[in-house]
Formats: sequence, structure tokens, C-alpha cells
Amino acid sequence: MEKAFKKRFVILVLPTLIAFIIAFIIPFILGIYLSFTKFTTVTDAQWIGLSNIVAFRDKDFLASLLFTVKFVLVNLVTINLIAFMLAYVLSRKLRGTNIFRTVIFMPNLLGGIVLGYIWQLIINGILSFFRTTLTADAAYGFWGMVLAMNWQLIGYMMVIYIAAIQNISEEIKEAALIDGVTRGQMVRKIILPLIMPAITICLFMTTTNAFKMFDLNLALTAGLPGKSTSLVALDIYNSFYNRMGYEGVGQAKAVMFFLIVAAISVTQLIITRRKE
Repeated sequence: MEKAFKKRFVILVLPTLIAFIIAFIIPFILGIYLSFTKFTTVTDAQWIGLSNIVAFRDKDFLASLLFTVKFVLVNLVTINLIAFMLAYVLSRKLRGTNIFRTVIFMPNLLGGIVLGYIWQLIINGILSFFRTTLTADAAYGFWGMVLAMNWQLIGYMMVIYIAAIQNISEEIKEAALIDGVTRGQMVRKIILPLIMPAITICLFMTTTNAFKMFDLNLALTAGLPGKSTSLVALDIYNSFYNRMGYEGVGQAKAVMFFLIVAAISVTQLIITRRKE
């Protein structure tokens, strides 16, 4: 059986590999090339070397990068903290836990644009009582996006944490309780160390999702007021599609952003995996 599988391994993997090369590798390499060119379409690209490095001097790009870092840090804490607390409660054998898990997970099934417009209506409806709107102040836009992203991702992360907590042997928990361990000590010294692989996954997924968020940003604030609530993905989109002659700069921003996010994500993975 194993020998037969090995013989057919290439045949089984080849379709996926071809799709991956066509859908990811080729566009990625082409994107790197275009970041060193000036173009309006792929066919008229002219090599200009490092001239597109002006992206680093773009005040809008730098402001959106700082705004994005702040957005990622806040979501990293709130999403994982709330998701873990919910998982800790709902991992117990209590009546109705399955219903609560389903309800909390459901927002993850909605698309970002749909979710963004739903929360735009809700938040603007509340703010209308104070005669203001979501786009009247950057602070409203920031916390509106944080709220919407928390609502979308908490359920997904909660499911991962529940699976990890339920995988801990009951004998370990019972032995700890017999030794006089409090609930707080149980969480800090037993549960958290044993679910570090799950924490690593959740931190990584939260970081990457927050960094690349575009649809919620576009639907909720579209960067308003001014460009003060633009995340990097939205700034790249505006450079590429809304500024004539800046296609190459937009592509350079995208490549630089990819390298920044990749470096941060890999560093985070290395740090958290050392604690597993």
C-alpha cells in the first residue's frame, strides 16, 4: 500500500502544485519585477530600478503603516484574550455550550465587506444619538474596525483554544486540584503552557489577518476622515488604482509590506515556538 502511494504521489500532488505555481509563484515573481518598473499595464513596463523607493518617503504610506501596527497590536491582545476566556468557559461540560459555540463562531462565516457594512450601520446608528458619525473622527474609525474584526475572528480562535484545552488530560487537572492548585494557578501554570502550540497558531493567524485587512477598512471608513484611518492594504490599493502613474510605486509598497509582515510573522513564530 505504501509503495503504491509513493508511486502515485507525484500524480496526486502535481495538479495542486501546478495550481499553486500559476496562482501564487508566477504572480509573486511578476509583482517583484513590476516593483522595479514604471507601468500602466504589464505589457508596457519600463525598468527604472530603485526609483520606486519613493514609497518609503510617502507620508501616507508611513502613516498607514504606523496605524496598521497599532491596529494589529490592539487586535492581537483583545481577540486572543477574549477568545481564550470564552474557550475556558465553554470547554466545560455545561448545558447549552454547543449553542453558544455556534453563535459565537457564526460571524466568521460572513464576508468582510458584508460585515463591514453591517457594523457601519450599527455604529453610525448609535453615534447618531450624539450627532456624529463613524468617519467624523479617526478614533471612532479605529475602534469601529477593532470591534468589527474582534466580532469576526474571536469565534474562530475560540474553537482552536477549545480543541487545545479539551486535549489536556483530565488526570493532570485532577492531580493539580488534589495538590491544592487554585483556578488561577491552573490556568497560568498548567493550561497555558500545555496549549502553547494553539496559542502560537492563533497569534500568527491574528497578526497576519490584521495586517492584511482590506475589506473591513474599505466598507467601514474607506480611510476617512482624510486618510487617517487607512490601513496599509487600503493605501496600496489607492496608490495602485487611484493615483495615475503610481502603479509601480503601489507595487513597490506591496512588496515592501509583504517583506515587513513576513519578517514580523517569522519572528513571532520563532519566539512563541521556543516556549512550547
